[in-house]
Amino acid sequence: MADYKKIKVPAEGTKITYENGEIVVPNDPIIPFFPGDGTGPDLWKAAQTVFDGAVAKAYGGKKKFVWMEVAAGLTALQWYDKDTVLPQETLDAFVDFKVSIKGPLTTPVGGFEFVCLTCSKEQDTREKCIQCESEWVTPRFRSVNVGIRQKLDLYACVRPIRWIEGVPCPVKHPEKLDIIIFRENTEDVYAGIEFQEGTEEQKKVYEFLTKVMGKSFRADSGIGIKPISITGTKRLIRMAIKYAIDHKKPSVTMVHKGNIQKFTEGAFRDWGYEVARDEFADVIVSEADLWEKHEGKMPEGKILLKDRIADMTFQQLLLRPEEYSVMVMPNLNGDYLSDAAVAQVGGLGVAPGANIGNEVAVFEATHGTAPKYTGQDKVNPGSLILSGVMMLEHLGWQKAADLTLKALTKTIADKTVTYDLHRQMEGATKLKCSEFGEAIVKNMDAVREVATA
Repeated sequence: MADYKKIKVPAEGTKITYENGEIVVPNDPIIPFFPGDGTGPDLWKAAQTVFDGAVAKAYGGKKKFVWMEVAAGLTALQWYDKDTVLPQETLDAFVDFKVSIKGPLTTPVGGFEFVCLTCSKEQDTREKCIQCESEWVTPRFRSVNVGIRQKLDLYACVRPIRWIEGVPCPVKHPEKLDIIIFRENTEDVYAGIEFQEGTEEQKKVYEFLTKVMGKSFRADSGIGIKPISITGTKRLIRMAIKYAIDHKKPSVTMVHKGNIQKFTEGAFRDWGYEVARDEFADVIVSEADLWEKHEGKMPEGKILLKDRIADMTFQQLLLRPEEYSVMVMPNLNGDYLSDAAVAQVGGLGVAPGANIGNEVAVFEATHGTAPKYTGQDKVNPGSLILSGVMMLEHLGWQKAADLTLKALTKTIADKTVTYDLHRQMEGATKLKCSEFGEAIVKNMDAVREVATA
C-alpha cells in the first residue's frame, strides 16, 4: 500500500481485493471518496446519508461503508499546492482500494491561462480573481476527469440511462428508453494530442502531413490527432458483450462514424465484429447472419450485434428507442450521445456513471459543478446517488442498491424534490439537497414494507 501523506487511512475497515479475477468485498470496505468542486460538498452530504442508510437498513447493521476522503481538482490545490490538481496519492488510493466514488470536478473550457479555485472564473493573470476577488488562482489545467481515466486506464465509461417514474421529461414516452452506454474512455480526441496554431510543433506536424504524407489542409489550422486502437476497441466491446450476456440483454449496438472516418471509427466497427466472431460466436448473431442464416428470426437465447452511424443514432433514440439496449462507441460519440439520451429521461441531474478498468472502478456524478450554487444546499443529488446504486451493484450489494432506487423513485413520485424538478412539477414540495437525501432514507422503510407485504 502507498505511503500516504495527506490522506488519512481509517483505522477500521478492510480493503477490497481481487482473487482469480473476481472482486472480494468485505462487510466493511474502505471506499475512497471526494465530494467534488462547486456544489459537490452539498451533493456528497446528501448522497452519503442515502448510502449509509441503505446499507444499514438492507443488512441490519451487518455491513457498512468506511469512508476515506481523498482530493482532486480544486480541493487538491488547497490540500497540496496551487499546481496540483490530481495528486499521485489520490491515484494510488484508487488503485489500492479498488472502488471509489466522486462528485463533479471543475474542467476549464477556454484558452485562458489561469482559473479561480473559488468560483471557477478563468482569466489571463494569476492575480486575484476578477470575479470574486479570491486569491486562490492557479494555472489552467486539462480535465481532471480525463486524467483519472487515462492514468488508471479506466477504459470504459459506463452509463445506464432509463426513466425514473415521475421525473419530468420532454418526450411522450420516456419509459421506452432503457439503455446502457459503454463509452471508450482513453482514446479518440480525448487523448489530448493537439498542436496549437502558430507554434513550432504545429508547423512541424503540418509540414510532415502536407509534404511527406501528401495531405492538404489550411496552414493556419490547429491540429488534433485521433487515435483509436485495436487494443482499446476490443477490450471495450468485449466488456459490453459480456455485460449483455450476464444481464440477458437482447442486443449490442456499435455506434460509429465509419462512413467518413474509415480507419478509426470504421475500424472500431470492424474490430468489434472480429471480437464477436472470435470470442462469442456461440451467443452473438450479426445482422448479416440474422437474414442470411436465420431468415430474419432471432434464435432464442442469442444476442444481436449491430452497428449504426452516429448521427443517425441520435434520431433513432428519439423515434425508436425500444430497439436499443446495450450500446458501445468511441469516446467522442459516447460523450455526445449519452448526454443527449439522458435528456430524454430528465437530464444530467438523474444520470449516473462509472469509469471501469480491469480491477479499478471510480463512480461519479456525470454533471458539472454548478459553482453559482456552491454552498446553497440546493441542487439535485440524484446523479451521485444513482452512481452509488451502480457502485452497490458492482460490490454485489444488490439488496441495498434496489432499496435505494425504490426509495428514490418513491420520493420523486411523492413530488418531494429539489428545485430543478420542483419548477417542472405542479403541486410539488421543494426540498433542499440535504432534505431530499433524508427523505429518500425515510422512504426506504415504506418501500420495504410494500415489498414484504
